[in-house]
Amino acid sequence: MSALLEVKHLRVEFPGRRGTLTALDDVSFTIQPGEVLGVVGESGAGKSLTGASIIGLLDPPGHIAGGEIHLKGKRIDALHGEAMRKIRGKEIGAIFQDPLTSLNPLYTVGKQLTETIQTHLHLSHDAAQDRAIALLESTGIPAARERIDHYPHQFSGGMRQRVVIALALAANPQLIVADEPTTALDVSIQAQIIDLLKDLCKSQGTAVMLITHDMGVIAETADRVAVMYAGRIIEIGPVQKIIQEPLHPYTVGLMQSIPTLNANVERLAQIPGSMPRLNAIPAGCAFNPRCHARMPICEVRRPELLPAKAGQVACWLHHEPEDSP
Repeated sequence: MSALLEVKHLRVEFPGRRGTLTALDDVSFTIQPGEVLGVVGESGAGKSLTGASIIGLLDPPGHIAGGEIHLKGKRIDALHGEAMRKIRGKEIGAIFQDPLTSLNPLYTVGKQLTETIQTHLHLSHDAAQDRAIALLESTGIPAARERIDHYPHQFSGGMRQRVVIALALAANPQLIVADEPTTALDVSIQAQIIDLLKDLCKSQGTAVMLITHDMGVIAETADRVAVMYAGRIIEIGPVQKIIQEPLHPYTVGLMQSIPTLNANVERLAQIPGSMPRLNAIPAGCAFNPRCHARMPICEVRRPELLPAKAGQVACWLHHEPEDSP
C-alpha cells in the first residue's frame, strides 16, 4: 500500500540576526491511509513545527529549507497561497490545542461549518447545513439542529473541541493533523475526545498525525509512534513495541516517567537536564549530555535513523559505526 503522506528529509530554518537556527533537521516518516501516527516528545522537540510544515502554516521567518512533503504522491511543500488553501481543509484537516483559535467568535458554528463545506464540496446551502448538522451529531453534540445557530462562547471547552473536530472533517479530508487536541481539557473529556477521534478515523478511513507530549494518549490511540528530540526523529515503530521495548535511552526515560497503577514506587524516574536550545545543540547525538549510556562516539558523530527490531532508531547502542551511511 502506498503512503498517504510521505515526509522526506524535512529541514526547517529560522533566520535571525545572529545566524540561522535549524528547528527541524532531516525529519522523514510516512503515514498510511487510515493510520494514526503519534508524534511525542518534550516541548521544543519540533512536533508542532512538523505539523505546521505539513499544513503550510509555518510562522515567518520560519521556512522549509530542505526536503519534500508528498500527499498522495503529489508534492505540496512548494505550494503557496490559494494552491495550499485548496489542500488545507479539503485534503488535510487540522485540530489545534485551543479550539478558540480555530473558531471565529463573531459567527455561529453553523455558519462556519456550512461555509467550509460549501467552499470545498460545492453543495447548496441547505445540503451543506444538513451535512453540518450530521457532523455535529457524529461528534457527539446533543440537539445539534438547535445548537447549530449558537456561537462558540455558548459551548463548553469539550463541546468546542468537538465542533473543531467536525470542522476538520467537514470536507472529508484524508489526513488530519491534530496538535495537542486534548491538552486543554479535563481527563474525562480527554478520553471522550480520544474515543471520538478513533471511531471517526475507523469509520471514515481518515489518517491522523497526533501530536502530543502525553504517552498515555499515544498508547490509547496510535498505531505507530515517532519520538522526537531536538528537531529530529530518534525512534519510530509500532506503538506497543515502543512502549514495551523502547530502544533509545530517551524513549526509555519517557516510558519510565509514566506512572502506573500496579507499580509501588515513591518517586518516578526522571531524565536529567533539559532539551537543548536551537542555538546550542551539542555535537554528535543531541541527547548525549543527558544520556546514562553515553559512549565516546556519541559526542562526535550523530547517529542516523536506521532499522532496528520492529522499527527504526538513531542510537549508537544499536548500530555499529560502520552501519552509519
